[in-house]
Amino acid sequence: MSTARKLVLGIETSCDETAAAVVADDRVVLSNVVHSQVKLHERWRGVVPEAASRSHTQRILPIVDQALADAGVRAADLTAVAVTHRPGMVGCLLVGLTAAKTLSWVHGIPLVGVDHVQAHIHAALLAEPNLQLPALALIASGGHTALWQLEAPLRTRRLGTTRDDAAGEALDKGAALLGLPYPGGPSIEQAALGGNASGIDLPRPMLGPDSLDFSFSGLKTALLYQLRGPGAEQPMPVLDATQQRDMSHAYQEAVVDVLVQKLRRAAEQHPSRSLVIGGGVARNKRLRERLASDRVLARLQQVFPPLDLCSDNGAMVALLGGLQFDAGMTSDFDLDAVATADTGSKARVR
Repeated sequence: MSTARKLVLGIETSCDETAAAVVADDRVVLSNVVHSQVKLHERWRGVVPEAASRSHTQRILPIVDQALADAGVRAADLTAVAVTHRPGMVGCLLVGLTAAKTLSWVHGIPLVGVDHVQAHIHAALLAEPNLQLPALALIASGGHTALWQLEAPLRTRRLGTTRDDAAGEALDKGAALLGLPYPGGPSIEQAALGGNASGIDLPRPMLGPDSLDFSFSGLKTALLYQLRGPGAEQPMPVLDATQQRDMSHAYQEAVVDVLVQKLRRAAEQHPSRSLVIGGGVARNKRLRERLASDRVLARLQQVFPPLDLCSDNGAMVALLGGLQFDAGMTSDFDLDAVATADTGSKARVR
């Protein structure tokens, strides 16, 4: 093994995935290990922070060990260790931070703190190192829905964000109303196959003719009223298979319509050369189909990362950490967990 390679370990524990990966030279994913806590949280139909933190504590060391072993490297071989320190559930973030700081201190490896949302944006560079810039980026998950422009590596600008529910959260809540299992996004996607939305009137909240922000809370309420009548005065109906399929189809179409229309609006307002997507909702096949066929967005270079790089993962953290390391953006041991995301990112060299 050549010692000239840059080897970055990325650690991700912001929510309900315990993840670690090793990336070489900001291009080659040598390992990418992810443990999902979906089974743990499905009884509550959502992530319980205390339970998530406890699971991270139990699994972080085996996950890191496996990532190093799969990559065929030792901790001492690493150039840097990158870790998500914002945004996310603070208790969860602290588990990853503690592991990363320990590795950094024991082995004398530089520590790099990474913003989770920025890592999703930059994950497109793993899928397409020659990404045409500037690029529009849609980051859509259970906790985040926002539009960004990636102007250059380490330089991004937020164009719009959610005012209430994120797209993934809206899908989870919609699935609960429709009697579908958690997590809601994949359940609705599967249930919607072959559905017919005719006669089901659900809104597409656009927040004005020029807005790039999102709002999905009203859509969830509209679905509730479809099921229980105006004011939700009627009992929750028991849906047969056809009704469940058609309602799922209509609800998914409403969410996807908003995401596609907002991206089209962003492309018209902010000229870009490419389009990238990230976050758990970016795994949705219907969304990918609609983006590929849209008359405006199809003109852009479309880079959809592999499914395992859309959900939370350590590879995207390692990539961004490597770019920050090259720019001199290393962190001290007082690096702390922060619940909120940065609203814009420019390389701030220490």
